[in-house]
Amino acid sequence: MIKNTRKIGSIFEKQAGEYLQTKGYSIIEYNFRSKIGEIDIVAMDGEVLVFCEVKYRSDNRKGTPFEAVTIHKQKKICKTALYYITKHQITNISCRFDVIGITGNKIELIKNAFEYII
Repeated sequence: MIKNTRKIGSIFEKQAGEYLQTKGYSIIEYNFRSKIGEIDIVAMDGEVLVFCEVKYRSDNRKGTPFEAVTIHKQKKICKTALYYITKHQITNISCRFDVIGITGNKIELIKNAFEYII
């Protein structure tokens, strides 16, 4: 059986977006894509622009969702975020990188999960 990971990912990204909204975030965009990479959710948390990575695992047998956000993945997200900021001509705003981990039915949010990396 072939799984449609893109479709599954979209379901959990929407769930994560709804969760963020309950925490006061305003969703700007889902699945921002460029040649560089993809950002699952772009949102505002008050006056802070947030780039959010969403990771889902049915269980922790292959590691936690947070362990899946490797240094390589973080660098790709950072480069994509820089492109997003440049493309939208965003200036004078604080930015941060959050990660949402979904394991089964449990959702966890790590605010400021990593710093900007080149």
